[in-house]
Amino acid sequence: MRIALMQHTARPLESEHNLELIDDAAARARAQGAKLLLTPELFGFGYVPEQIRTQVSAEQVQAARTRLRGIARDRGIAMVWSLPGVQAPDRRGITAELADEHGEVLASYQKVQLYGPEEKAAFAPGDQPPPVVGWGGAQVGLLVCYDVEFPEMVRAAAVRGAQLVLVPTALAGDETSVPGILLPARAVENRITLAYANHCGAEGGLVFDGRSVVVGPAGRILGELGAEPGLLVVDLPEPTEGSGAGGADYLQDRRAELHRSWL
Repeated sequence: MRIALMQHTARPLESEHNLELIDDAAARARAQGAKLLLTPELFGFGYVPEQIRTQVSAEQVQAARTRLRGIARDRGIAMVWSLPGVQAPDRRGITAELADEHGEVLASYQKVQLYGPEEKAAFAPGDQPPPVVGWGGAQVGLLVCYDVEFPEMVRAAAVRGAQLVLVPTALAGDETSVPGILLPARAVENRITLAYANHCGAEGGLVFDGRSVVVGPAGRILGELGAEPGLLVVDLPEPTEGSGAGGADYLQDRRAELHRSWL
């Protein structure tokens, strides 16, 4: 399976411009044979939690969601996007959705692990496990940004059968430990492929360092970007290929009931 990751700089609250960037990335990804495009966290409005809370209406979010479904349908490519929830500003979270190439939404998820005081003040945390659905011959799960840094979150997707976990993110600063250490560890310990699409450049007072990446189930980097805008196109291993380090099967060997008794 071939997928693409979009890495770019959003303009805060300029949804028309940002959605045009997604549309262009979808067209280029499809032209290169990709079956799915993964986009960064909150890219439609930019990663500006406080401004989204105070200046973006539920109607604007719904309009962006409708446009994104149309892009998937018109370009003939499945997509994962991240938007504020469609609820009123004081009740919505950060969401990710997977739509197929017809624009039909297959899975929706609300970010559980909110990061930092600004994000926690602007959004409501989710309380449901990551969804896992069949798409493209694989079982696909969704997480958002900070979620993937928690072993429990990725494990929750893996025990539900996920083989590929797609992660829109907005990781600011030179945080090399996340793409370089944590993502390979999560992939190995769960025997999954992880795809992680980030912003890049200066945006809303933050500087995003990019480093969008795809990591295979053995922890090997299958493709990555630097700090500049780009489109990463990667051929994924078959879901049955690859294993954890040394052939260890952490999912099979874990003593889950005992572990839970320790908490």
